[in-house]
Amino acid sequence: MTISTKEKIFYISLDLFSQKGFSGVSIREITREVGIKESSLYNHFSSKDEILESILNFFREDFSKTLPPLETLNEILQKHSVESFLRAGLHNFKKYMEDETGQKMWRLLQVEQFRSPLAREIILHDLYGKTIEFLEIVFTKFIEFKKIRPYNPKVLAIEYQYPVFSLLTEYNILKFDGKGTAEVEKKLEQHIDFFLNTILEK
Repeated sequence: MTISTKEKIFYISLDLFSQKGFSGVSIREITREVGIKESSLYNHFSSKDEILESILNFFREDFSKTLPPLETLNEILQKHSVESFLRAGLHNFKKYMEDETGQKMWRLLQVEQFRSPLAREIILHDLYGKTIEFLEIVFTKFIEFKKIRPYNPKVLAIEYQYPVFSLLTEYNILKFDGKGTAEVEKKLEQHIDFFLNTILEK
């Protein structure tokens, strides 16, 4: 598939930024990898900062698609057990992170979080905030359907998801280093088992 020069700039910049960090990459390096003159880049992006902003906004929009729409949630939760829902959610997260572009996006966020206000906003608001809000709704509904023990749904969301975030970060680091992920995948499965054992009605 043929991609445009702007798309080439986007994906090559993503690759370079995710490896070296934004500050470690020059316009000259980007244009050399793309195969264009430095002046030609400005026909597509006004600056290196605009390239980074476009990458981060792409991640933000793409990540939002990993959560099912709220209007379909009742049907999904009534159809699935708590275990199958949580395991399916984990599978979707892992599938996203196994995608090469997803891995690079995730790494870039980690690298840039202390330099870029937009990266911090996406991590805190989208990755953490929206996911916790979504899971709070999920656990509220599971309690209403009498599928789990009554408990503060926000606390359940936090207790479930924050270890997942941590383990997925470990997973991504191992992937980046070309190391095996079997052990961290086992930890993720054990986390779900432990959590289910804690919240399911006996």
